[in-house]
Amino acid sequence: MAAKICIAIRSFGRPLMENINWGLPPYTRKIALPESRVLYTVLRSPHVDKKSREQFEMNVKKQFLVINTETHELQKKFFWLKRQRIFGAQYELQFSCKTRLDKEKLQKLL
Repeated sequence: MAAKICIAIRSFGRPLMENINWGLPPYTRKIALPESRVLYTVLRSPHVDKKSREQFEMNVKKQFLVINTETHELQKKFFWLKRQRIFGAQYELQFSCKTRLDKEKLQKLL
């Protein structure tokens, strides 16, 4: 039976998304999600010069990885993902199975 691991990654810096491989298998699907950009404007001195302002921006890159595995390999993949250090990023793991028996096995592993 097959299981699927989905990883949603949000990165706040470009270097992480360029080196996203981490030694993943070649059959891993990478889906690029839309990037977002937020601009913040701050007054330098609130009392005197209103024209004097600073602008900061935050770029958020998103990517979605899908890894198809067999259920007996799922435990190895899960512990491998836990050992990966993803600095400067937020990530969310989702597991999905085709049958209820696989789902019960998955719940025992976690």
